[in-house]
Amino acid sequence: MIFLAALSGFRIALSMKNRRATARIILGKAAPIAATLVLTCSLALGASSKPPIDLQKPVPVTITATPITNFLKNGGGARFGQLEWRGGLVLSADTEKFGGYSGVLLSADGRDLVAVSDAGGWLRARIDYKGSQPVALTDAWLGAIVAVDGKPLRRNRDRDAEEIALSAGTLEKGEALVSFERQNRIVRYRLTSAGLHRPIEIIEPPPALRRQSVDGMEAMTVLKGGPFAGRMVAFSENAGPDGRHNGWIWIGDTPKPLDVVSLGGFALTAAASLDDGTLLLLERRFTIFEGVRMRLRRIDPAAVKPGAVLDGDVLMEADLSSEIDNMEALGVHKDARGQTVLTIMSDDNFNRTLQRTLLLQFTLPSRAQS
Repeated sequence: MIFLAALSGFRIALSMKNRRATARIILGKAAPIAATLVLTCSLALGASSKPPIDLQKPVPVTITATPITNFLKNGGGARFGQLEWRGGLVLSADTEKFGGYSGVLLSADGRDLVAVSDAGGWLRARIDYKGSQPVALTDAWLGAIVAVDGKPLRRNRDRDAEEIALSAGTLEKGEALVSFERQNRIVRYRLTSAGLHRPIEIIEPPPALRRQSVDGMEAMTVLKGGPFAGRMVAFSENAGPDGRHNGWIWIGDTPKPLDVVSLGGFALTAAASLDDGTLLLLERRFTIFEGVRMRLRRIDPAAVKPGAVLDGDVLMEADLSSEIDNMEALGVHKDARGQTVLTIMSDDNFNRTLQRTLLLQFTLPSRAQS
């Protein structure tokens, strides 16, 4: 167990953004053991690459879903910070094209999802529930994110999709924005029950990102309410020397600065908006001595405006004592009782041996939304 955890931590470290600067190993107190693996593992793991998503048309896929009964690995507990545990799944499929999910979008009732991977693929599936607990993903399809010419994105720098947000309509008939890192841009796609279609519009990145190949627009969403309802916001993954994550809010076609205070060295991996414009931020951190951690922050809608430096409240934080992995995707919906549900997915870096694709769900009580 110690060996696998150490190796898994090292694999996450090499797979995350800023690979050139990352040589840290995740495993709590087993750092000495983990350190001995660097030399033997670095060549094999460093040479790995994302699989091509060379699908000319969507294909069906059977997803195996193993339930996660307890969020804590040693069992027990229903409340974590301000969130309440609903349930989770470990997901897998018999194809190399499944995995790497960095952004997720839920239908209004939480029954359907669309996820994008940083290999340039998309997943569309139906979530089956038993009561409030997710139990399976059915009617699943895999497809390739395509360029203007209708062909799958092939170059690594072009296909690094990190986030997806609904900009109009529904998952059955609407439009979705997808943010890309490395070749920084936001692309608007037509979205139907058949998946993502050809691009409708390509939105140029802020000037600061036009020549930057790493640490681009990692987190992105469209505000559903508040003073700037309908506006798009986006943020960088890592903080700069000033201790802030660079961010922007689009006023018309112009991105205006909107930064986030960095707390405790966490990276910012996803964003989502509640109906009133409350902004939720998903964050991830890893160190040699602590392992991987996950955190959720809540930003008041009144605080979200051009020129602001956002901070907010911590809703929940978790470490390797809980069922987490490289958590990168965040979606929001309301259940039949009107409760706000958060869905969090992990990016397994296409490494099934050492990492997992997780789907976790929590309830955000109304008292925690304000």
